[in-house]
Amino acid sequence: MEIKVENGESRNPNDPKLPLLLQDVAIPETQRKTLIQRAMSQTFKSSANLANLLPTGTVLAFQLLSPIFTNEGECTSVSRTLTAGLIGLCGLSCFLVSFTDSFKDKKGNVCYGFATFRGLWFIDCSATLPPEINAKYRLRVMDFMHAFMSMLVFGAVALFEEDVVDCFYPKPTDETKELLTSLPVGIGVICSMLFVLFPSKRHGIGFPLTAN
Repeated sequence: MEIKVENGESRNPNDPKLPLLLQDVAIPETQRKTLIQRAMSQTFKSSANLANLLPTGTVLAFQLLSPIFTNEGECTSVSRTLTAGLIGLCGLSCFLVSFTDSFKDKKGNVCYGFATFRGLWFIDCSATLPPEINAKYRLRVMDFMHAFMSMLVFGAVALFEEDVVDCFYPKPTDETKELLTSLPVGIGVICSMLFVLFPSKRHGIGFPLTAN
């Protein structure tokens, strides 16, 4: 059985389908919207996965406190100030934690510390490292780049929270909606590329432990 298509040619239904771009058939508007929605949803999920590059404790604390501080999006002047303070503190936490690192001694104990220009300054133990090993933990310019990107990624994650957006922009204009939709995605794409090109070797507080 052959079926005639719009260009007058006949086609057997058992024949393999042509690629979508080669078919001379217009895509219905509903199907086109579905494709766009799927693409946007996948983009949001990919950008939301950037939270894996942030300290776990900071992200969990923000996700737990933001609905309370924002009153589920119905903010007053007080709750708006509290929400701004929460975002600022969490962003500062992401910045500072980016300079932390960990070391596992011969007994298997994990010690955390801050990276300095001389090496690792331990917080929770009195361990000392040999100079040749401690030199690997020195503070570098790349650490500041990672800390700044962590703050940007956290800002993008915060903009994905509907309660936070409703708190600061209860009645956004069309331009504001477009900006709030595209800005987190742009930050996510750029920061993910930079993290891939310049990966961090730190295993600080809230990040996976080092194998050393």
